[in-house]
Amino acid sequence: MDGRALAERIRGEVAADVAALGRVGLATVLVGDDPASDLYIRRKHEASREVGIEARDHRLPAETSQQELLRFVDELNHDDAVDGLLVQLPLPPQIDEAVVIRAVEPVKDVDGLHPVNAGQLYLGRAGHVGATPLGVMALLGEYRVPLEGARAVVVGRSDIVGKPVALLLLAANATVTVCHSRTVELGARTREADVLVVAAGRAGLVAREDVRDGAVVVDVGMNRTPDGLRGDVDPAVSERAALMTPVPGGVGPMTIALLLQNAVRAARYRRGLLAYPGG
Repeated sequence: MDGRALAERIRGEVAADVAALGRVGLATVLVGDDPASDLYIRRKHEASREVGIEARDHRLPAETSQQELLRFVDELNHDDAVDGLLVQLPLPPQIDEAVVIRAVEPVKDVDGLHPVNAGQLYLGRAGHVGATPLGVMALLGEYRVPLEGARAVVVGRSDIVGKPVALLLLAANATVTVCHSRTVELGARTREADVLVVAAGRAGLVAREDVRDGAVVVDVGMNRTPDGLRGDVDPAVSERAALMTPVPGGVGPMTIALLLQNAVRAARYRRGLLAYPGG
C-alpha cells in the first residue's frame, strides 16, 4: 500500500480547501530540544507551507514550568488566527501531559487527544481524530479493503494509535481484537487477522509465521535500528500478505497529510461550516 502516493493526493485536496477557505492557521508548541520532536515539527511546518496553511512554530525552553506552558496554551486557545493547535509530545518530566492535553481547546485539538474528542470517538460521533489512525483508515479505504465483518487485530493499545484505530475499525463494523505487551500467544492472535494493524514500537515484533496468507497488514512502527528505519513487522511478511504498508513510505506520509486535513477541519468547525460534535 503506497502511502506516499495517497498522501500526495490528499495534500493536493488540502491545498484546494485552504485556498477556498482563504486562511487556515496551525500553531505547534515544542518544549525543549528533543531531536526527534524537532524533526517531526519541521516536517509538519514544511508540509503546511506547501499547502498554504499559516503555521506558527513556537519553541519554549526545556525548563518551562507547567503553569507557564498552560498560560501559553490559553493564549493560543484565544487567538482567533489559530484554527488548529498541537502541543508536541513527549513533554519534559516537570509537566503533566494529561493536564496540558486537557487545556487545549477541543475544537482546535488537531491531535484528537482531548477527552472531549476521545469521548466523541468512543460514542461513535467523532470530531477530531488523530492523524495516524485516520491515515491507517484512509489507506484501507483507498485499497478497498473489506472491513465489515472482517477479523481485525490491533497490536498496541496507545492513546495515540492503538485505541483510536480499534474504535475506528469497530465503527466500520469489523470484529476487533486488541493485543498488547501482556497478550499471551500473540502470534496465535495475529494469525487470526484478516486485517492486522501493528503499532507497538518494537522492530520486527510480528514475524512471517505470525501472519496468515492473504491478510492485509498495516505497519505503523517507525524504529531506528543499526540497520536503518524498521517497522514493527518483518518485511518478509509481504510474501504472505495480500497488501502491506512499507516502512518507510506507508503510514508515515499519511500522518502528515491527515494532520493538514485536520487543520482544515478545525477551520471549518470554527467558521461554522461544519458542525463540531463536541458542542
